[in-house]
Amino acid sequence: MDINFPLILVVLVFVSGLIALIDKLFFAKNRRQDKPEPAVVEYSKSFFPVLLVVLVLRSFIVEPFQIPSGSMVPTLEVGDFILVNKFTYGIRLPVIRTKVFNINDPKRGDVMVFFPPHEKRYFIKRVIGLPGDRIDYIDNQLFVNGEKVKEELQARLPANRPFYEIYKETLGEVDHQTRKELQPRVVLEKRGVIVPEGHYFMMGDNRNNSSDSRVWGPVPKENIVGKAFAIWMHWEGFSSLPSFSRVGAIE
Repeated sequence: MDINFPLILVVLVFVSGLIALIDKLFFAKNRRQDKPEPAVVEYSKSFFPVLLVVLVLRSFIVEPFQIPSGSMVPTLEVGDFILVNKFTYGIRLPVIRTKVFNINDPKRGDVMVFFPPHEKRYFIKRVIGLPGDRIDYIDNQLFVNGEKVKEELQARLPANRPFYEIYKETLGEVDHQTRKELQPRVVLEKRGVIVPEGHYFMMGDNRNNSSDSRVWGPVPKENIVGKAFAIWMHWEGFSSLPSFSRVGAIE
């Protein structure tokens, strides 16, 4: 079961702030000078401002995430730690995710964090289709509104006996890399999908190894979390050391 960290953080901020406020209003004035504060009051006063700053930063400005799967290879690798802009697409309240202020709409080619329609777990994919677009994915080739998306072969790997290819794909104003298996076990074809109003069609850059909108459909805009914009660290696990060789902007 996934831990709902935003909910836990909101509860901790509320409880610690409430304890500090009640003590100030009702107990602090009558407490003897030589009598120390109860431990729960002392900890609440110490942690409340710190927790509040963390809540504001994570909810409205930027939030860190770790990449758990290879669905966005080669753009993002397993173990990448990324930063997600929480206000690019508008300000949302923590936990309930209600938008209170609109800023921008997602653009084709954005790498976006969201909740898919079928579960309450963070996913990260690339925005392929905007509201009203027609999306086709046929024979490992992407079409948007009937036009073949431009791609250029970059490499076949491994060089001696290749089993996948790396392409440079152009989506709108965004150039990025995709990976395609030469003999994929499954090709997730999709034909004639019209993206509904208020929804976005998402796909992983690792085209033959990604559970995305080809499987569970377009993502409603209320499920958007934010735009991924940078890799700040890479760490595969406790058996290895953190690395900063992949630090940079996400394209």
